[in-house]
Amino acid sequence: MNIDWLRIQELLKITSIAILILLAFFFIANYFQKFFKSKLVKRMDDPLLANFLSVIFRLIILLIGFMIVFRVVGLTGVVSGLLAGAGITAFVIGFALKDIGENFLAGILLAFKRPFRVGDIVDINGINGKVIMLNLRDTQVKTPDGKDVFIPNASIIKNPLTNFTIDGFLRYQFTIGLDYGSDYRKAMRVILDEIVNIKGVLKEFKKPSTWVENLGESTLNIQVAFWVDTFNREIPDLEVKSEVIIGVLERLSAEGFNLPSKIIELKNYQDKPFRRE
Repeated sequence: MNIDWLRIQELLKITSIAILILLAFFFIANYFQKFFKSKLVKRMDDPLLANFLSVIFRLIILLIGFMIVFRVVGLTGVVSGLLAGAGITAFVIGFALKDIGENFLAGILLAFKRPFRVGDIVDINGINGKVIMLNLRDTQVKTPDGKDVFIPNASIIKNPLTNFTIDGFLRYQFTIGLDYGSDYRKAMRVILDEIVNIKGVLKEFKKPSTWVENLGESTLNIQVAFWVDTFNREIPDLEVKSEVIIGVLERLSAEGFNLPSKIIELKNYQDKPFRRE
């Protein structure tokens, strides 16, 4: 009976030590993840990649902790056996967790290739929104209506990705229809003169522009384009676009330009009066 009690005491002692080691490595991993991330952000100026690398660093520390625990509890023989059969084990696990492994590797590629940063506006396979975070498995995107979409990293690698804000410039455009017979050149000058006075529109490096788009059924269609600085979050892009459109419409109306809607021409080939039915 004394021998069994001694064994139980020894088992409890080893279990306590193993738990303490795991807890210690858990806190150490969390501490160094935050420390490592803060240092990387300052040096790299890229929070997306810094967060990804800090998570990898945390997992490595936790793995070391588990290996030490195995040694403490006397499972080194089991670990050696697992490592000896790693080829078959890796094949089985890799087949079972193919999607997870694919997303993990895609996350590494995205972290180093960096097609987007935190805060960039992107379109991924029809999903439009702002990049919030890159994780080991997926990328979090917040849509304009407030939804959080978690896109698998492998899906991002396999599909076209459009980044609207990576270089800091984004162009908006819209169409204005002028009445035939108007002073078209003057109208285009008036439009440009109005746009450059609106706050948020770039005026130097990326200037506004206008050109004739096509001959419509009822109007000569003028294309209006302007640029905004996506790094300047003082004024939202859509607010700038609204101000530009309203300002152009009001200015053209004040200058006496007619902006007609679609005109339908009726021709009477029978010399009979039209009548309502």
